[in-house]
Amino acid sequence: MGISGTEVAKESSDIIILDDDFTSVVKVVRWGRSVYGNIQKFIEFQLTVNVAALVINVVAVVSSGDVPLNVVELLWVNLIMDTLGALALATEPPTDNLMKRNPVGRRHVK
Repeated sequence: MGISGTEVAKESSDIIILDDDFTSVVKVVRWGRSVYGNIQKFIEFQLTVNVAALVINVVAVVSSGDVPLNVVELLWVNLIMDTLGALALATEPPTDNLMKRNPVGRRHVK
């Protein structure tokens, strides 16, 4: 194939193994699944917090006419919850059972 064929293969591949150890692919897949799962958990957490704040405000406005959380307080809650939630979920290491799950399918957009 030659050097030019090797370069073409490198450019078109998703993973390039640099250390001649195929077990590094397993580590990459484990970390990729961990990151994917952590992003899902973070989005679920954020949706829960924001929907709860919205429901509290809507119920309070409908029942009493007063707004319990103004815009600045909602922004503060979101900033604190975003930061702490992102730190907690981003630092979660991959577990051994991640490799037992089925892979996540790709969706090609054309």
